[in-house]
Formats: sequence, C-alpha cells, structure tokens
Amino acid sequence: MLVAATGVGAGDLLTASLAGSRFGLTLLWAAALGALLKWYLNEGIARWQMATGTTLVEGWVTRLGFWVRWVFGAYLIAWAVFTGGALASACGVAGTGLLPLGDLHTSKIAWGAIHSLIGLLIVWRGGFRTFQRFMAVCTGLMFLAVMLTAILLRPDLGAIVAGLTIPSLPSGSPSGTAYTLGVLGGVGGTVTLLSYGYWIRERGRSGASGVAESRIDLAAGYAMTAVFGMAMIVVGSRVTLRQGPTAALELAGQLALALGPAGKWIFLVGFWAAVFSSLLGVWQSVPFLFADLVTTGGSAAARQADTQRPAYRGFLLFIATVPLLLLWTTLERAQLLYAVFGSLFMPLLALTLLVMNNRTAWVGRNFRTGWIMNLALGATLTLFAWIGGGELLSALRRLLT
Repeated sequence: MLVAATGVGAGDLLTASLAGSRFGLTLLWAAALGALLKWYLNEGIARWQMATGTTLVEGWVTRLGFWVRWVFGAYLIAWAVFTGGALASACGVAGTGLLPLGDLHTSKIAWGAIHSLIGLLIVWRGGFRTFQRFMAVCTGLMFLAVMLTAILLRPDLGAIVAGLTIPSLPSGSPSGTAYTLGVLGGVGGTVTLLSYGYWIRERGRSGASGVAESRIDLAAGYAMTAVFGMAMIVVGSRVTLRQGPTAALELAGQLALALGPAGKWIFLVGFWAAVFSSLLGVWQSVPFLFADLVTTGGSAAARQADTQRPAYRGFLLFIATVPLLLLWTTLERAQLLYAVFGSLFMPLLALTLLVMNNRTAWVGRNFRTGWIMNLALGATLTLFAWIGGGELLSALRRLLT
C-alpha cells in the first residue's frame, strides 16, 4: 500500500491521462509493463537488504566507495528540491480544486504550503503507525475514486483488452514514443523505490522469508499501481486535455461535462488523495536516505527507523520548507538542468543491483540473483538507459536553444 501511494505522483497521473487523451487506450500495456519492471527493481532492493541487513544506500557507501556519498548526496538534494516543489505545487492545485482560497495562483501557493507543513507535522510527531493510517486512508480514497471515475465513463472493454494485450506505439505522431516512454518510466516512482527498504525494516523482516514476503506485497503494490495508471489512461481517453500546471483542474471540468458534478468531485477527491499521499510518503522516507548517506555505521538495531537522528530531522525540515520557494516560480531552466543530472538514476539503480546481488561474497550463495531475474534486470537496465538517454538528449537540446 505504501509503495502504491508513494509511487503514484501528480506527474505520473497527468502523464497517463494526457497519454489517454491523445492516443486512446493503445498505451495500457505500457502502464502494466512499467509496474512490472519496477517490481524487479524493488525485489532486488529487498533481496540485498534481507541478505546483508543493510539498506541499499548503506551498501552503496560501504561496498562501492566513499565517492557515492558525494555523487548520490548531490543528486538527492537536487531531487528533493524539485520533487518537493512539484509535490507541494500539485497539492496546491488539488486543494484549490476542492476549496479555492482567492485567485488560482494565490490559492495554489497557500494550499501547497499548508499541505507541506501538515505532512511535516504528521511525520515529525506521529510515528510510523500514524503515518500508515494516513496513507491507508489516502490510498483507499485515490484508488476507489479513480476506479469509480473510470467505470462511470463506461469504456469499451474490447479496446481495453486490445490495449493491454497488444503492445504498439501510437502512429502518426512524433510525441507517441515520448508518451510511451513517459508512461513506462513514470509509473511507480524513481528515487522513491529506495523507500521500500525502510518500511520493511520497520516490519522487522530478514532472511529468505523476508524476500518471499516482500515479493508478495510488492506484487500487490505494483498491481495497484498498474491498475491505477491504466485507469488514468481510460479517464484521459474520454476527454480532451492540454498540458499545463492546472491540467488536473481542466480534467475535472471535462469530467463534469461527461459525468455531471458528482464525477468532477469524485475525481478531485481521488486526485487530492493521490498527490498528498505521495507527498507524505516522500516526507517520511527520503530523509532516511540522506541519514544513511551521512551517518552509516553502528548496529542495525540502533539505525532501525531512527527518526530522531539529527540528519533525518534536518533533511525532513529541508524537504518540507526549502522547495516551497518553487511555488512562486517555474524555474524551467533549472528543471532542465535537473533532468540532465537525473536522467541516469534508473539505469544506475538497475546496474548496481546486477553487480551487488551477484557477488556471492557480499550476499551469499542463497541470495544471489538467478538467471531469470538477471535477464529481467538486464532488460530493465537497457530500457531505462534508453529512456534516460532520450530524456538527456531532449533536455540538452532545450538547454542549448
């Protein structure tokens, strides 16, 4: 549930709906395949942790060298700023759709700041159980609302089956490949995949039984993620959308025309739950990544879910406040630089899992990755290197023009 809630962000949600609006149901297969590939990556993360007792970030630092702290640390800070700003902005748009506070721009800023600070309070004071309860409510709301919206639109079941079982690229449009890659790469999150290790640490999992348990709940989480992404493609296929910061409100307006006022409000509640749960998941888990980068060492028991660590709390304050400055501006050129810097994260993750989980001296013979999993990770590496390379070239062209 936490995997599904954190991995579904506003950008992924709107990318799927825009893909559906432009190309109908032809890209349903991409949402399903993208979720499957993320399952392989997260299974590798869990496998490493069950074998070694350390998170993947701790493994990077201790096994790959001190340089990882600086390279991934710089990336993580940049990612936190832009992702935190995007999540706060998305929550601002969602809050504005439900209850406007003045004009659109002012309301987005106000609601974005309010959601960020509420998320900070929940994580700072609430503990893991409180966090789970909020995430359970948000996940239920987002899933039910979006699924109900998709069902009320009465999509063509034959077209759904064809879009899911016959992989094809949209023809007649140069943006078809870009949207295909966007759906494949966006569904299920990027850096937030690393969050899973900290949640299974909370559950006290270890050993071979921990790997088996992780496979099951990752399958459930990514099944929910795939269904949610496909539902957004279905919703988008029934309306006409333009890309922009308020595309979600435009989509809600279009649904009001198709389904009446009830359809609009059902979708807005689901959209709010999706973006706030994503914000809450990032606020709770990403500070653990930073804390592991700067305070490795000591016993696993001492590190376990230690939200009192100064590094954790300091980064939580950072991600909940500094990115709010982006609510006042788009900073397009800075975002392009970030895209250049971050485009290789997913292939890097796949590559390190291939290397680290095949070293018997590191994980032991029983936890080494089998040939089927290695083939899947190799295919994932190739695909995400292609996606990342395309994003890199596109961002560089835009920076140079």
